[in-house]
Amino acid sequence: MDADVAVIGTGTMGSMALWRLARAGVDAIGFEQFGVGHDRSAAGGESRIFRTAYKEGPEYVPTLLRAYELWRELEAESGRDLLTLTGGLMIGDLEEGGMRNVLASIERFGLSHEILDGTQMAGRYPQHTLFPGEAAVLDRLAGVLRPEFAVISATLRARRLGARVISGTPVVAVEPSSDGVTVRAGGRDYRFAQAVITAGPWTARFAPELARRVSPRKIVMTWYMADDPAAYVPAAFPIFIREHRGVGMFGIPSLDGGSVKVALSDTYGDVGDADDLDHNVAPGDLATVNEAVAACLPGLVPQPIRVSAHMDAYTTDKHALVGALPGARNTWLLGGFSGHGFKMAPAFGQIAADLVQHGETTLPIDHLDPGRFLTV
Repeated sequence: MDADVAVIGTGTMGSMALWRLARAGVDAIGFEQFGVGHDRSAAGGESRIFRTAYKEGPEYVPTLLRAYELWRELEAESGRDLLTLTGGLMIGDLEEGGMRNVLASIERFGLSHEILDGTQMAGRYPQHTLFPGEAAVLDRLAGVLRPEFAVISATLRARRLGARVISGTPVVAVEPSSDGVTVRAGGRDYRFAQAVITAGPWTARFAPELARRVSPRKIVMTWYMADDPAAYVPAAFPIFIREHRGVGMFGIPSLDGGSVKVALSDTYGDVGDADDLDHNVAPGDLATVNEAVAACLPGLVPQPIRVSAHMDAYTTDKHALVGALPGARNTWLLGGFSGHGFKMAPAFGQIAADLVQHGETTLPIDHLDPGRFLTV
């Protein structure tokens, strides 16, 4: 055996899995086709949102709370600031499904929050325009993550704890068998007792049984200039998520003193093959987000000054694949996070380490079982 465990891909989830495995004393090797902290998939784009009042469902809250603890742990171990709490505004009709999930998360887990009506929002957060029937829920345990710094910090920490990383080396095959796992990469075969597949947009390549249910999709990030930059600094402008006329959007305060990240929650279409992401963004593709910015955030110039393209693997139900690779007892799959996994990454890294060491985890992952797609 070359090591106990192979980690296939050291981006968002792989870097965290490698850190948690190394911290537990498990001998692990990470394989990365690009460099550490690259921007070829979901982890790039300067900032990501952390939140706990979760519109995707309250079943995620225990994982989010554990992720918060682990973000702070990684900060302490790495000496880097990775998470800045700003609070988070969930804006919309309180009777709509996503907002009902936000309220259910708060009620079930006693999350610190505040509900603000239109008048209160106008007084406290005048950057936003609210429309009739809308309110905001302020999630106090929410803020901004630095994705590139986080991936690099986790990987460097894993190395210091004894893990190895083989970068610039695409993995061409992962072959589980009854006596271990063979990983084919860099013109040679490596042998491991177990493997963790954290391949992001390339998930379907390593889980062909699920290819109909998971595929890479294009994500576009956009930044807008503020008329009054002081109104959009982290202390004055919490992260937010909202829907306007059927268009989902999110925003992050300015980290550079002038531009504000506001982008669509939806994707910009299928990528096809993850090797072929087109980083170009046509001006016409930005019409929807520009119109939403103009309507909801009047203090921003509604034409982006910066644009970047990324991708993630999306499942058909927009919930991730976390558990045993179908047909294998020694290979674990963590993929298909559908654009909302980064905030929970260190907790999923812990889950990967739990599965490797114990075959189970105390965090809730039943709703993420890859096998759910093989029974329908």
